Amino acid sequence: MGIETVSDIIRVHGVDRAEHTALIMGERSLTWAELLARSAQAAQALVAEGVGNQDHVAFLDKNGIEHFEVFYGAAMLNAICVDVNWRLAAPEVEYIVNDAEAKVFVVGQDFIPILDAIAPNLTTVKKIVVIADPNQPGHPIDPSYESFEDWVARQPAVDPGVQSTDDDVAFQLYSSGTTGRPKGVMLTNANFFSLLPLAKQMWELSPDAVNLVAMPLFHIGGGGWAVAGMYEGATSVIVRDLNPAALVTMIGELGITHAFLVPAVLQFMLAMPGADEADFSSLRVIVYGASPISEEVLAKSVRVFGCKFWQAYGLTETTGAVVNLAPDDHDVDGPNKHRLRSCGLPGPGVEVKIVDSDDDVEVPIGEVGEIWIRSKQVMRGYWNMPEETAKSITADGWFKSGDAGYVDAEGYLYIHDRVKDMIVSGGENVYPAEVENVLMAHPGVADVAVIGVPDERWGETAKAIVVRAPGVDATEQELIDFSRERLARFKCPTSVEWIDVLPRNPSGKVLKKDLREPYWIGRTRKVN
Repeated sequence: MGIETVSDIIRVHGVDRAEHTALIMGERSLTWAELLARSAQAAQALVAEGVGNQDHVAFLDKNGIEHFEVFYGAAMLNAICVDVNWRLAAPEVEYIVNDAEAKVFVVGQDFIPILDAIAPNLTTVKKIVVIADPNQPGHPIDPSYESFEDWVARQPAVDPGVQSTDDDVAFQLYSSGTTGRPKGVMLTNANFFSLLPLAKQMWELSPDAVNLVAMPLFHIGGGGWAVAGMYEGATSVIVRDLNPAALVTMIGELGITHAFLVPAVLQFMLAMPGADEADFSSLRVIVYGASPISEEVLAKSVRVFGCKFWQAYGLTETTGAVVNLAPDDHDVDGPNKHRLRSCGLPGPGVEVKIVDSDDDVEVPIGEVGEIWIRSKQVMRGYWNMPEETAKSITADGWFKSGDAGYVDAEGYLYIHDRVKDMIVSGGENVYPAEVENVLMAHPGVADVAVIGVPDERWGETAKAIVVRAPGVDATEQELIDFSRERLARFKCPTSVEWIDVLPRNPSGKVLKKDLREPYWIGRTRKVN
C-alpha cells in the first residue's frame, strides 16, 4: 500500500514499521504500532462526539505526543486538526476556535486559564478535553472538562476506515490577518504530497533518520517538518520547551540526524557553554528558515555542527518550502559567497516570477517586485474567506506572497522588502494591522502605525508610531502593557515613538516605508 494521504502515514507505518520507534519525548516513547492504536482510539473518541468528514478539531498545547494522537486520529476520519498558537492571548484563541467551527477542543493543562476565560464564549464546541498529567501540579480543572487519557482510553483501538482524497483538507493553520483577522490556511493532501517526496531527495530524510521536531507544531515549520520525517517512517524527537542548552546535549545522546531550526535558535545553541566540544557526529542535515542567517552564525554553525545546511523559503500558504538554498551554496569562503544572501532556487515543480504590483506585469531580471509563486503546494484557500482567497491567488494559480524581491541571472531568489508590511519577529509573522487595531482601542491613541525595526536577537520587532489623543497622556509602557493583555507577546510593540501626524499619501494610506527608512539605513535589505 502506498502513502498518498496523511492518514496513510499512520496506517502504513503502523503495520509495516510496527516495532520501530515513531515518537520520543523525554522518558516517553511510542512505536508506530502504539501510535496507530492510540490514534485509532482518538478517532473513535472523536466519532463519539459527532466529528466526521472535514469537521474541525481544535488543539491548544505545546509540542507533545498527544498532538500526533489527535492529528492522526482526526486524519483517520478525514477530519481536520487545527493547532492553535499557544502564544496567543485568550481573545485570539477564542476567535480561531469559533472561526474554525471546532466541535471538539483539546487543551493542555498549562492553558486552562485561557480555556476558563473563553469556554462560555465558544459557539460550536460540544466537548472540551484537557491533557492533564496527574503527577504534575497545575491549574485546577473544571469538572465539566474531561481528562484526555480517560477520553481516549475507554475507546477501542479500531480504525474507522474513512478514506481521504487528494483535495481534502489535511491541515488548517492560522496565519495572522493582514486586516486584523486571522486566516485559516487550508492545506490539502495534494499540497503536502507535492512536497513530501522531495524531502528524501533534498533533505535526505529516510526511514533510519532521527528527526528533531523542536519548532512549534502550530507552524508549518514545526508540523510540516514533523510530517515530512514521519512520511519516511523516521523517528521523531519531540521538544516541548525550546532550551538551547538541552538541544546541544540531546543531539549526541539521541543520535539526532536531521533538524529544522530558525537561525536565532542556532545562534543561541552556539552560545551555550560546551557547544564547541559537544557530540554532533550524528547530524546529517540542518534545514533553517523563517529568517535569513548571518554569515557569522552560518560559518560557525558549519564548523561546529559539521553537517549539510539547507535554507528553505516558503509560507504557510505554500505548504512551507518552495525555494531552497542547497549545501553547495553554503560556502562562506567560496566564489559564490554572495548567494548566502539569497533564498536559493525554486524547488521541483515550483515556478517563481517577480511582478510589478501596480500593473501585475512581470519585471526584468534583477528588478524588484512582488514574489509570485505557482506550485501544487499552493493552498486551496483561506477558510470561509473567498474574497481574501481571490485576492491572494490569481485565476491561473499564482499566489501573491506579499514579499518583495528579485531574481538574478542564474535564477536565485533574493528577498528585498515586504509588500504587505508584515514583520517577522523570531520566526513569527506579525501583521501591523492587527496590532494597530488593538492600540486604536486605547483612549490615549488618536492614530497609530506599527512598523518593524531591527533587533539583534529577534531579527526585528514591532514599533508603534503614535499620535496622542488630546487630553490623554499615555506612557510607552502603558501602551505596551495594553497590547500584551490582548495580543500574543511576540506581536506587541517593544517600543513606542510619538509623532504629531502620520505621513500619508493623497489617498490616505500611511507611508510606512518612510517611517521605516530611518531605522534601516546602512542595511542592504529592508528585512532582517
